[in-house]
Amino acid sequence: MIKKISYILILVFSISLFSCKEVMVNEPNLPRPVKKDLKEIRADGKIKALINYSATSYFIYRGQPMGFEYELLNQYAKSQGVELEVIPIKNMDSVFIHLNHGVGDVVAANLTVTLDRKKQVDFSSPILFTKQVLVQRKPENWKKISKKSLKDSLVNSPLELGGKTVFVRRESSFYERLNSLSKEIGEKIKIQVVPGEISMEQLIEQVAQGTIDYTVADKNIALVNEWQYPNIDASVEVSNEQQIAFALRKNSDSLTVSINNWLKAYQKTVAFKLLYKKYYDNRSQHAKRINDESFTLSSGQLTPYDETLKKYAPQIPWDWELVAALIYQESRFNNSALGWGNSFGVMQFMPITGAKYGVDSTSSAHENIKAGVKYIRYLSKMWEDKIADSTERVKYVLASYNVGPGHVFDAYRLAQKYNKNPQLWKEVSYFLKNKSKPKYYKDEVVKHGYCKGHITYKYVKEIMERYQHYKTAIDTHQEVLAEQ
Repeated sequence: MIKKISYILILVFSISLFSCKEVMVNEPNLPRPVKKDLKEIRADGKIKALINYSATSYFIYRGQPMGFEYELLNQYAKSQGVELEVIPIKNMDSVFIHLNHGVGDVVAANLTVTLDRKKQVDFSSPILFTKQVLVQRKPENWKKISKKSLKDSLVNSPLELGGKTVFVRRESSFYERLNSLSKEIGEKIKIQVVPGEISMEQLIEQVAQGTIDYTVADKNIALVNEWQYPNIDASVEVSNEQQIAFALRKNSDSLTVSINNWLKAYQKTVAFKLLYKKYYDNRSQHAKRINDESFTLSSGQLTPYDETLKKYAPQIPWDWELVAALIYQESRFNNSALGWGNSFGVMQFMPITGAKYGVDSTSSAHENIKAGVKYIRYLSKMWEDKIADSTERVKYVLASYNVGPGHVFDAYRLAQKYNKNPQLWKEVSYFLKNKSKPKYYKDEVVKHGYCKGHITYKYVKEIMERYQHYKTAIDTHQEVLAEQ
């Protein structure tokens, strides 16, 4: 059984912004920041982002990782020549502790910049601006009544909140704002504190369903949720404009400067404007996403074939999410896909290989997956005696699935010849990537000649990255279900 990738699932579906003012810098439970800056990140080859798993920050849709802050940080990572590792946030109350421990290098959680937070962390330049708004429910017959009657049925000003009960998290910036607002209007607002595991999206949903009457949210997030719940109103602003930014360790000066310089340039581009529009202005696309079965955040479904994958993947044995990641790479989950060399189906079998496993272009996705698992198991057994570590072995099997085992064995033998460790994919993949050069493909230990190995290297890399996204999404969905 391959080792399941260990994720630090510190996630709840949370959009809310938290001011951890009860954890001051000089308190012993706030750790000293680890010494890790841009130089170390570049040396590691990756930047780790503590990020919200939500309908706007980060999610899986039709097999692809998406989200405003995810895509923004992914573009930054590419500009630095490093990979982006996503670590979804489970509990915002401890996210700055995890940041300072080095669990992540940056926090991307629609965070409002506040004085209390600035005592604990540094912030990037703002990625956007927003205001806090009251989220309330329209009356049941709101579609049938006049605009005046609708307006009269709602709270229309912060001055009208006196005596009302508003549900927020204590550590959120909304709690602080409601306390200040209560003093400003000269009347007590009843603030009902909810557990830290309750997210802003969940509170908005509770308003829509009638479980609670009021909550406070950031306007950019509330407006997105209005598209999903047309019976809520988020028109009443309760704060001035506020900055939303990434949080970073106070000793990550080079990283902060680098992100700020990149943001300054990127925010002037058409790409940034399109990215913002994609997540905050495009009502029809958002509605389409959230109502789609492949919107994993709400459905818990990765592919149209989840049950088939769960049934057959243990026969390899692999996590079913890993097989799903391979299928996405091969066919984008499309069983009608036809590829180069007449490859077919969700597993993109070549005709000769497919015939050996009893499938052809007319076979169902279920039959293709069943046959594909048998073929992967065959490849896995081929490498079993040579690669002891099961997690490393996966990469050799994936490469063999893509380019054929012969070329991968050539790279394995080249690693042996050049005194590299053939047990490590990092070492073997170097020779596979360079197997298009005469020095290597003409070597006497090579039996299968020329190969565009860089394509296979990218293939393996992308599947492993996607697998991490899939595993995170499914594990998180199961955690949330268990908490309900």
